[in-house]
Amino acid sequence: MEYSIFQFFLLGALTFVVVGALTPVMRKLAIRIGAFDNPTLERKSQKEPVPYLGGVAIAIGIVLASYGALLYSDFTWKSVGLASSVLLPAVAIAIMGLIDDLRGLRPWPRLAMQTVTAVVVAGILISTETMGNALGNRFFDSAITIFWIVGVCNSINFFDNLDGGAAGTVAVITFFLFFIAYDRQQILVSALAIVTAGATAGFLIWNRTPAKIYMGDAGALFLGIIVSVLTIRLNPGITPVGKSLAVPALLMAVPILDTTIAVCSRIYRGISPFEGGRDHLSHRLIRKGASRKQAAILLWLLAVFFGAIALAIYAWPDSFGTLLISASAAIWLILLIFFFTIPSQD
Repeated sequence: MEYSIFQFFLLGALTFVVVGALTPVMRKLAIRIGAFDNPTLERKSQKEPVPYLGGVAIAIGIVLASYGALLYSDFTWKSVGLASSVLLPAVAIAIMGLIDDLRGLRPWPRLAMQTVTAVVVAGILISTETMGNALGNRFFDSAITIFWIVGVCNSINFFDNLDGGAAGTVAVITFFLFFIAYDRQQILVSALAIVTAGATAGFLIWNRTPAKIYMGDAGALFLGIIVSVLTIRLNPGITPVGKSLAVPALLMAVPILDTTIAVCSRIYRGISPFEGGRDHLSHRLIRKGASRKQAAILLWLLAVFFGAIALAIYAWPDSFGTLLISASAAIWLILLIFFFTIPSQD
C-alpha cells in the first residue's frame, strides 16, 4: 500500500501536537515529585533548576503515534513486529535513563545496559534482514551495528547539553532521513522518522531557550535507539556501498562531531570521557561570543547543511557523489580543528 507525503506530514503534525500538549503535563509532574536538573555540578550551565521528564513525553508520543498509525493503516503482525523491534528496546533503555535521571547511575552499568540492548537489536536486524547496507558477513554486520547503536546513543546523550540543541538537531536529522526513506518507499522507516521529527519539534516548544523542561537521559537514550536503528535500516540504494554508508554518517555528522570533540579533549586532559563537562560544541560556541539561542541555531544550521549534502548524494550519487563526500569530509575535519582551537574550559 502506498501513502502520500501529505499523510506522512499529517502523522508528524499529530505527533507534534500530542508531544507539545503532553510536555507541560510532564513538567508539572516533574515539579511535583522534585525531578529537577540542578545547576550544582561544574558541567551544568543553566542558572536555575529545570524539571526533567520531557523525554517521557517524547517516548509516549512516538510510541502512541507509531502503533496508532499501524492500527489505522497497516495492522499486520509483521509490521507490528518490525516496529516493536525498535520501540520496545527504546522504551527499555529509556526506563534505565529515567532511573538515572531520578536516582543517578554509574557510567559503566549504563554502558553495559546500552551494549546489551544493542546486541539484542543487532540480532533482530540481522535475523530479519532489515539492515539497509548489510556487508554480507554476520560478524562484521553485528560488530558494526552494535558499535553504531551504542555510539549514537551516547552521542545524542552527550549532545543534549544546551536548550533546544539536541531536540532541534534530531528533528532536522529525522526530517532529512524521512525524505530519503519516503522516496525509497521504506514505509515503516518513513513513518517512524516523521513521527520522531514531529515529536522532537513538539518538545522543542518547551525546550528552546530558556528551557522550561529537559528531556533528560530518558529522552536522549530513547532517541538514540530510534535514530541509530533508523539510520541502520535506511537503504539509500546507492552503489558502491561506501556511498550508501556516507548518507547516515552525514546525517549524524554534527552529534558525531560533538562527541569526538568532547571525548578527545577529555582524554587529552586526562579526564574520563564519561565525566561530563563544558567542552561540547555548544559551550565552545558560547565562549566565542554566541548566546545560548544563537549556539542552538548554529547547531541546527550545521545539521541542515550536512543533511542537505546527504540528500544531494542520494539524489546525484554518480555525478556528484564522490565530490560531495570528499568535500563534506574536508569540511567536517576543518570544523573539528576549528572547535579544538576554542578552549575546553572557561
